[in-house]
Order: sequence, then structure tokens, then C-alpha cells
Amino acid sequence: MAKTNSVLSKRQKIYLPFKRALDILCSFLAIVCFSLLYLIIAILVKCSSKGPVFFKQKRVGKNKKTFSMLKFRTMRIDAPHDVATHLLENPEKHITRIGKFLRKTSLDEIPQAFNIFVGHMSIIGPRPALWNQYDLIEEREKYHANDVRPGLSGWAQCNGRDTLPIGDKAKLDGEYIKRFNIWFDIKILFKTIFQAFRGKDEVEGKIDDHNKDEGAKS
Repeated sequence: MAKTNSVLSKRQKIYLPFKRALDILCSFLAIVCFSLLYLIIAILVKCSSKGPVFFKQKRVGKNKKTFSMLKFRTMRIDAPHDVATHLLENPEKHITRIGKFLRKTSLDEIPQAFNIFVGHMSIIGPRPALWNQYDLIEEREKYHANDVRPGLSGWAQCNGRDTLPIGDKAKLDGEYIKRFNIWFDIKILFKTIFQAFRGKDEVEGKIDDHNKDEGAKS
């Protein structure tokens, strides 16, 4: 039994299988309903620059097991592979023209419906860390945030994303573990949709000194 069970309330334990069922249903519907959108984006990505349509990246999942997370490729093929975008010295030179639009609208993330469907991820949960973000993984361990399925979006993503220091991000992930239920997940989902329409709260290549120091460890 995962150790996260010891920190969950009775209601949260009851909600977990219902949450997984919703993940399967919603991800399946997304794959089917947005199939034309997938095709259009795939063509645009392929025509805009050399390289594959999808970008696979090693991420940390439930109980710190790694998996390959899918995205539409938004960067050139010569970009560093296992470095968070906000830690690159000049990320703009690596991002393609269509990639800028996909990132701003979060459309680059929609292939993760496949990750959700097979059980690597959930719709809502702590955003999966890169396999080499040891500082974030270690901080999340304090809050049991490594013991649940990571999400397409999460509480930290609604409150600063890459502008947050590692410690603050992990605390918000821990707050999600304490508070999560169907209503909190719905709140996060609608906040995420709202942010996607107005553009991500994301600063490419611009982070504070504290976050830079912590990120350098990876």
C-alpha cells in the first residue's frame, strides 16, 4: 500500500477510484473529440521545423517511477533535452514559431491525454518533475506529493508555475495533497482553462536567483 494512504482522509480514499475513472473517461473523450485538432497541430509542427511531431521526455510519476511524457514538439531538435525551459540561458532561440503559440495556449500539453488514459498521469495533480530535478523531487517527498499520480495541471500551476521558487512549488503541491477532492479538482481545472485562454503565467528563461540556484542542482 502506498504510504500516501496514511495522510489521506477517508473521503479522499473513497474519491481516488472515482478520480481514476474520471481520468479514463475524460482522456478517452478528449482523444476522440480532439482528433482533428491533433491532426492539424501535427501538420503545423511537422511543416514548421525539422524533427518529430511529438516530444518525449522522462518524467517522475507516482511513487517516483519514471515514464515518458508526451508533448507536441515546440523546440528545435538541437535544443537541450533534459533541461527545464526556464533554466535555459536563451530559450527563445530554441522555440519554433508554432511552438510559441502552442506553449502560450497550452496546446502543446494535450497529447498527455494518452498518458492520462494509460495511468501515468491524472488530469489534476502535482505537475510531473523532470527525472533530474532532484531538488523538486526531494522537496515534494516532505509533503507526500510524490505518492500520487502527477497531473496535466495542478495547484502550483494555478499559482505561479515557473515563477515560483522550488520550495514554494513543493508546498503548494503538498497543499493539494491535503485538500484534494472533486470540488478542489474542478476549481483547479477551471482556473487552468481560464489561464490557458489568457496565456500561461510562465516566464521563459526568467527566474529569480533562488530558483536558479536550486535548478542548477539538476
